[in-house]
Amino acid sequence: MSNTKSTSDSQDSQQSSRKTHTSQKSQSSQESRRPKPMEVLREARAQLAELTGMTAESVSSFEQTDEGWALEVEVLELERVPDTMSLMASYQVELDDEGQLTGYRRVRRYERGRADSRGGR
Repeated sequence: MSNTKSTSDSQDSQQSSRKTHTSQKSQSSQESRRPKPMEVLREARAQLAELTGMTAESVSSFEQTDEGWALEVEVLELERVPDTMSLMASYQVELDDEGQLTGYRRVRRYERGRADSRGGR
C-alpha cells in the first residue's frame, strides 16, 4: 500500500510541475507579446484624443522603434466653415512596446485646404 501511495504522490508531483511550467510559459509569452500594428494605431488615436480632446483624423506615418512605436497623427484642431479653412495639426506620438502612449508633441499646424510648401513634409 505504501508503494502505491508513493507512486501516486510522485505522479501528482510531476503533474503539478508540468502545470507550473506550462503556466510560466504562457505568462512569459503573454508578457513578451507585442501588440499588432493595427492595435497600436487604434490605441494611439484613442489615447491622443482622450488627452487632447481633439479628433485624430488620420495617421500619416507609423514605425516600430527599439523603444516601441513612433507615429505622426493628423488632428483637427479648429473646425471652420468652409471645411478647407479648418486648422489641422500634426502630432508626433511615441508609445512604449506595449502600445501605451509615453509622449506627444505638435510638430506643425496648417489649414486643411493648403498644400505643404516644405517639400518632403
